[in-house]
Amino acid sequence: MSDNVVVKQNDSRHELRELVSSQLQILLEQNNLEGAKALLLPVQHVDIAEAIEYLPPSKQLIAFRLLNKTEAIDVYEHLDSSVQQSLIEEFKRQEVLDIVDKMSPDDRAKLFDELPASVVSRILEQLSPEERQATNLLLGYEEDTAGRIMTPEYISLKQNLTVEETLDRIRSLAKASELIYYMYVTDASRHLAGIVSLRDLVLNSPTQTLEQIMTKDVIYVKTDMDQEEVARLIQRYDFLAVPVVDKELRLVGIVTVDDVIDILEREATEDIYALGAVQSNGDNYFQTNLFTVARRRVSWLLILLLTNTVTGSIIGAQEDVLAKVTVLAAFIPLLTGTGGNIGTQSSTVVIRGLSTDEVSDLGTVKVIFREALAGLLLGLILGILASIWAYLLPQTNKNPVVAVSVGVSLVAISVLASVSGSALPFLFKSIGLDPALMSAPFITTAVDVLGVLIYFSIARTMLGI
Repeated sequence: MSDNVVVKQNDSRHELRELVSSQLQILLEQNNLEGAKALLLPVQHVDIAEAIEYLPPSKQLIAFRLLNKTEAIDVYEHLDSSVQQSLIEEFKRQEVLDIVDKMSPDDRAKLFDELPASVVSRILEQLSPEERQATNLLLGYEEDTAGRIMTPEYISLKQNLTVEETLDRIRSLAKASELIYYMYVTDASRHLAGIVSLRDLVLNSPTQTLEQIMTKDVIYVKTDMDQEEVARLIQRYDFLAVPVVDKELRLVGIVTVDDVIDILEREATEDIYALGAVQSNGDNYFQTNLFTVARRRVSWLLILLLTNTVTGSIIGAQEDVLAKVTVLAAFIPLLTGTGGNIGTQSSTVVIRGLSTDEVSDLGTVKVIFREALAGLLLGLILGILASIWAYLLPQTNKNPVVAVSVGVSLVAISVLASVSGSALPFLFKSIGLDPALMSAPFITTAVDVLGVLIYFSIARTMLGI
């Protein structure tokens, strides 16, 4: 299939979602519930969830109650966490139990993370013993680990089963399992012994045992592994799922590829927000209350504001230099802006490299040295151009010393910005902080302060002031 066909299909799906959302809102405003119900019948569950999300809060509950019980469970799992919370507060007690009890344990644990503790306790008490045990198992693990995102709904088999017996067992367990393409073989103590795919079962003789056909070299993760590492492992090997084992290597669950996609999207969103100095709690930014948005953004901005006052103080302390060569002030925005941009570029590529493990082969020192050379090359190119421009400006009276001061300063600032932008993410990672916190505004502000110091130091020296 060509790229053009894929794009057209994606566009048509987007148009369909918009059409469903707008038509659903119109029908609900007209109180035409039968028409709204008929509209949703042929629509995919994920598209229904998106249509409900864009409805006014007062209409979301009405639209959700148009769905039958089976559809409601599937649609609810696709809803944004903020919409899930608002709906569950409006549900009657039995409605909550009907939905939450039938959710997959990993999706239920994800929902409980967002709900108040008192609500979670009340719901847990009403769940069936099996579902309560499965949920408590997941909630017992730390957040953002394999144990928290895994599902205990998988097919576990013994080694002595034949292929024919295994296929019969799959037929009986398929509805209770989230994935039937992989089956996990365990010994008497539930230790993971091997893995069998549905393909293996189809291609082998019905009389062969699982021990004869299973893959014994199994790639697995432990319950305490970070969810990002789990996602990268599944991405690296193109798995549909990966088994999760405890400290004793006993099989306790699986992480499926659909959960990994959610993790990668969420982590990428958090990194992008962090690069822009915006706090993110994983919820939809554009559906968050404006006061909450302002509160999250203002903390970083206050820090940057205070840091920028240092730049102003440094410029104020150079009053004697500026009094003699006033035109030096004209180049401050050029130098600090260029340095900030170069630093941001370096920090962005390094942070991305850390996220994807692309920098692991080079090592910290080589990466920083490489960025320093890139900064030097950029500084030389931009410095020569800036010197020529500074020399030709009428305000400088064609003063070659001022022009050279600007060019040399730009080279020094470019190298400093590249080294800072590449080194600080490594520093943050080494002390256990998210490298993405070394965001573009922070790098820009830091380079501004140091850049102004470098500029006036070079200007003083070259002008003999």
